[in-house]
Amino acid sequence: MVLAGEAGIRVVGEAADGGTAIELVSTLAPDVVLLDVRMPGRSGIDTCAAIKELSPSTRIVMLTSSDEEADLYDAVKNGASGYLLKDSSVDQVEQAIRLVADGQSLISPAMATKLLAEFKQISNVEPGLPTPKLTARELEVLRLVARGHNNRQVAGDLFISENTVKNHVRNILEKLQLHSRMEAVMYAVRERLVDMP
Repeated sequence: MVLAGEAGIRVVGEAADGGTAIELVSTLAPDVVLLDVRMPGRSGIDTCAAIKELSPSTRIVMLTSSDEEADLYDAVKNGASGYLLKDSSVDQVEQAIRLVADGQSLISPAMATKLLAEFKQISNVEPGLPTPKLTARELEVLRLVARGHNNRQVAGDLFISENTVKNHVRNILEKLQLHSRMEAVMYAVRERLVDMP
């Protein structure tokens, strides 16, 4: 009800469980889906993976009470573009919907810290193939993205336009042969391109 009143957001369907959500996505093809990690029947993580397989262009935001690192990691691994805790404000949920619809990612600050800790563990694994050469500016952008900054924040920090940030992110993904900002962050941490706290 709250989201339906937001300008530019149209709620096209509601589902009480994962199976119904998948059916609705197949018929409605929404731009963004909000899912909970814990749902009756099929879990939100399984539902997320099924929706991404069915409709790769549909963006998914997990809106959940689960602050478990494993749930966050599994959600990102299975295609979620956003992960918010249920104590997030309506404005934060609205912002997340708009950001992921625009191709960005958003994780609530409390969970971003946990995700970085998870990535730090991954980074203890032996590095893989040599890293393609990123420019100094691309590395700056990648470091800020890895800290959870959205395009606007990166642009503000580096005194460049949001379009320039988008171009840098696109170039980074192409050079690293990755498909999403989340994959770029995982890659950067694994290859020790980003200093961990």
